[in-house]
Amino acid sequence: LKSMNITIAEIFEALESNNENTGGAYIDKKPYAYFIRGIGMVSGIEDINKIVIKNQNGIPILVRDVATVQIGSSIRYGAVTKDGKGEEVSGMVMMLKGENSGQVVARVKEKMEQIKKSLPQGVTIEPFMDRTLLVDNAISTVQKNLIEGALIVIFILVLLLGNWRAGLVVASVIPLALLFAISMMKLFGVSGNLMSLGAIDFGIIVDGAVIIVEAIIHRLQVKKAGQLTTQQMNDEVYEASSKIRSSAAFGEIIILIVYLPILALVGTEGKMFGPMAQTVSFAILGAFILSLTYVPMMSSLVLKRETGHKPNVSDKIINAIHNLYRPLLIKALQIKGIILGASVAVFIASLFLFSSLGGEFIPTLDEGDIATHLIIASGSSLSQEIEATTKAEKILKSKFPEVKMVVTKIGSAEIPTDPMPIEAGDMIILLKDRDEWTSAGNMEELASKMAEALEAIPGVEFGFQQPIQMRFNELISGAKQDVAVKIFGEDLAELTRLAGQVKGLVSNVSGATDLYIEQVSGLPQIVVQVDREALARYGLSVEEVNQTVSAAFAGQSAGLVYEGERRYDLTVRLAQNQRSSIEDVRALTIPVPDGPAVPLSQLASVELRPGPNQIQREDAKRRLTVGFNVRGRDVESVVLELQQKINDQIKFPTGYYV
Repeated sequence: LKSMNITIAEIFEALESNNENTGGAYIDKKPYAYFIRGIGMVSGIEDINKIVIKNQNGIPILVRDVATVQIGSSIRYGAVTKDGKGEEVSGMVMMLKGENSGQVVARVKEKMEQIKKSLPQGVTIEPFMDRTLLVDNAISTVQKNLIEGALIVIFILVLLLGNWRAGLVVASVIPLALLFAISMMKLFGVSGNLMSLGAIDFGIIVDGAVIIVEAIIHRLQVKKAGQLTTQQMNDEVYEASSKIRSSAAFGEIIILIVYLPILALVGTEGKMFGPMAQTVSFAILGAFILSLTYVPMMSSLVLKRETGHKPNVSDKIINAIHNLYRPLLIKALQIKGIILGASVAVFIASLFLFSSLGGEFIPTLDEGDIATHLIIASGSSLSQEIEATTKAEKILKSKFPEVKMVVTKIGSAEIPTDPMPIEAGDMIILLKDRDEWTSAGNMEELASKMAEALEAIPGVEFGFQQPIQMRFNELISGAKQDVAVKIFGEDLAELTRLAGQVKGLVSNVSGATDLYIEQVSGLPQIVVQVDREALARYGLSVEEVNQTVSAAFAGQSAGLVYEGERRYDLTVRLAQNQRSSIEDVRALTIPVPDGPAVPLSQLASVELRPGPNQIQREDAKRRLTVGFNVRGRDVESVVLELQQKINDQIKFPTGYYV
């Protein structure tokens, strides 16, 4: 460029003006119309090489005379490593809002089978995270519990009602009420999951049906032994059902009302617990309707049309319970004051115990895999992060036979759906089935041993969680850890100082592990500070200087190159060996109007300075986060203890708060 007196701006202008097609309307030549097309788009490297930048003394200077044209890549801000063997390429599928995850994954798998057939030889696609496994396990757990619960309820009903026909009538309400609930879930768009289906209680569902059937059986048993006609049976069922119906209805309505406040929840709580309340309400409503219509009708059809009663096993069980309960009841009525006082004392004691219980938002779900957030020193290069993650993956694969696969996503992808700095990475540790574990008996123990093993890598911080749990924490609080202390203020240095004090307090809180402080400073930067007087002497603007610097080192697109259906940016930047040090920045030549180009060092100061690593804001206010995970203790008690320590031991300047 210097020897031929060519500037980067001239290369841009030449590329942009020599890479286009145009239309020239058409010529009407009866009976045809001949459309005119001017073809000037470059089709490959050779066409680009032949583009004329300018003429000097009648000699054309081509792009190939001052540049190397080659297939390249954009500057990377992320990478993926796997199993300690180096880099891989990963992709992810994003589900549209409101879609069913199980159905979407099934359709994705069908498409992947089609894609595999068109892959080049030696290229394979291997899924490393399939959430359907967790979904299927959760649903199968719910199904198993529902079936077992239904069988237990049926057994108890048949045993205590003393009439297997009556027991089956009541038991038949369970699948019908579930069918009604599932139909309503489909109608209202409620998905079947651990929260929505796991709260269904069969005892509550059959409550109304038990009352109705028991009233019918009692009415038949107190009459003299005899045989009833169909009409007489219908009348007896009607009389028994109508007398007891109000009592049964009140019981079901009261239970239904209990769930109504949950439906009023909004935000995260509403999303979590709303489906549960809806599903239970649907099931109770279905059981209520069935007890009004189906149960009396089936009792009339199924129960024997006989009156009178013969003692059976059920009577013996009820009599034994009655004989045990009767003296206790009589004794309780004789010492009413003591019973009342004891009840109040127990109630007060329960309030005290409840206040001392730990608290969490939801129980931790065992996902079967581990996720760890890996961070090295602020300002580290991408290659340094890749080296650190590769070492960590090798350690995990060699020391823990439970590990099936380790995949680490570093920095930001080409489409940055989950952007991170290049010194941070999310490591997904896929584990084998629990019966194949040998190093630990549970997830917490395994995570602790992994943390100890990874301490062999200097300068690396790890925080162990589970994949969905980590994303869930990030969605709720903006931090990937279980607990995040957010410090708000203006000055980054002051925020860093306060974060150091909070870190000291967190270190002394029992149960707090994987401590992490958000790095807001310390990023090494090459800062180009323009000299406005020098710019004025040469007749330049800040925009011209910055544009040249950006194009030379970051690269800028001068157009597109099409190859069939594919298109590529035609990017201009300095060769790799010309943009590898601060001296290259200083030596960059800037074109000057009506004069020879001058080096950047004559127009600006170029220095290495530490700069801000990242600046986070929440509600338009700067903030810094101190995060940590909790193990071996409940989250609520940890938070309360830390809040007390911060209030007592840290004095925040004006305008700074937690």
